[in-house]
Amino acid sequence: QGQVVESGGGLVQPGGSLRLSCAASKSIFDIYSMGWYRQAPGKERELVAVFTTWDLTNYAASVKGRFTLSKNLARDTMWLQMNNLKPEDTAVYYCNARTKTPVPYTYWGQGTQVTVSS
Repeated sequence: QGQVVESGGGLVQPGGSLRLSCAASKSIFDIYSMGWYRQAPGKERELVAVFTTWDLTNYAASVKGRFTLSKNLARDTMWLQMNNLKPEDTAVYYCNARTKTPVPYTYWGQGTQVTVSS
């Protein structure tokens, strides 16, 4: 059974930085998209940043210029560099990976907590 695993969350002061990692297991084939979403208490899950294809990224307006996606050559691991963090970035951050092999499916991780507070 394939899975994706997030890491790198934690507590940081406003203005600080964190780097989140997301790794997809080798049993997941032909990943064509990976992305980050977040969910704050009492709010719906929202898009943060995504590789819509491996050559095209999309960022939420609230994080543009502060967050940056990167990936490895194998296209099974990605990172989210988060700079100039704000209290409103506090949420559980989830990673997903989309594949069409053998059928269309989206794998979700368990989430990693990011807390921005002084």
